[in-house]
Amino acid sequence: MLGTMDAPLYFTSVFQHASYNRYMKLLSRILPISNIVLDLPASSKKRVFEQAGLLFENNCGLERAAVFDALLSRERLGSTGLGDGIAVPHGRVKGLKQSVAAFIRLAQGVPFDAPDGRPVNQLLFLMAPESATQQHLDILAEVAERLSDETVRTRLAVETDTAIVYRLLTTGFVDSAQPDLFD
Repeated sequence: MLGTMDAPLYFTSVFQHASYNRYMKLLSRILPISNIVLDLPASSKKRVFEQAGLLFENNCGLERAAVFDALLSRERLGSTGLGDGIAVPHGRVKGLKQSVAAFIRLAQGVPFDAPDGRPVNQLLFLMAPESATQQHLDILAEVAERLSDETVRTRLAVETDTAIVYRLLTTGFVDSAQPDLFD
């Protein structure tokens, strides 16, 4: 139990922790838990993009062809594979009013032209409005920072509960590692 003297220091340290604070503000607002898919079978990068288009169409009302085209256009500029089995495919969609994200973990990795040459099996997709330049970059930077954490990547690779995957992606905390603000 926090004493009166401990509370300001505790709350300051938790809420000033850069990663926790940023993820709670950005990624948690654009990643609905319904956009988390675990162990999706896919045979290629193109098939994963098609499945992402279908997911965004069914859950967010985006046209699947627009999503697919935006992802493919961005990928032609250079791979969005980061290495360590991770990719952050992203694109801009005309008419989209607010950024939206999805996380797909594949049953088997697919070739992705990542810098380390390894197949990718964890993908965090980001679709943004054409005009959301700075927010789009901020979200991409935060996602890259979160997914650079080896503990988070390892847990994302095996977790079967979408609620825990959501918490890992949006806060980096799970179970006892998450600060309990009311203890």
